[in-house]
Order: sequence, then C-alpha cells, then structure tokens
Amino acid sequence: MSTMKIKKGDTVKVIAGKDCNAEGKVISVDIKNHRVIVEGINMVTKHAKPSAANPNGGIVQKEAPIDISNVMLVFKGKPTRVGFRVEGDKKVRFAKATGEAID
Repeated sequence: MSTMKIKKGDTVKVIAGKDCNAEGKVISVDIKNHRVIVEGINMVTKHAKPSAANPNGGIVQKEAPIDISNVMLVFKGKPTRVGFRVEGDKKVRFAKATGEAID
C-alpha cells in the first residue's frame, strides 16, 4: 500500500465541493478508503438516540469524511502539491511549490 501524502495534524485547504477554499486541520485519515476528516469542514447533522455518552440524544453536528483528492496541503501559508524523495536513508515529504522538505 502506498504512503498517504496527507497526515493527521496537517493543515489542508479544500479545493472542491461545498466547502471550497476553507482551511482546517486533519483530524483523521482513512487510508483504505482515501478519505480524511477535517476540523469544521463538511459538517453534517446526525440524529442521535439517547445513550450513556449522550443522555439526552438530539440533533448533533459533526464532521463527515471528504475525499483526499479534494484537499491540498497548506505549507507556509500556501497550498501545495506533495511529493516524496529520499534524503540520506529517510523518505520525506516535500512541497512541490518550493522544493522544501515538510517533515
């Protein structure tokens, strides 16, 4: 399986869909389905039954997954594509716009 170009904790910009041009932090990455959950993006309304965690139940707003192709990594304030290269004996991500290593 290939390595994902977006990781948990990255700041991303949405480039397609109803939340286009919005930015947020990645909460989780689903490698198998190529989807990410971004903080405050793609909010949906869920009707929750009462449970131990939520005794009253009711209507809850939460983030829904968005396809990873619809987000772009923000590096130093600018959206950029991501590539991989080997530096020494480590594989690192780099910003294609500037050529700088991300991590």
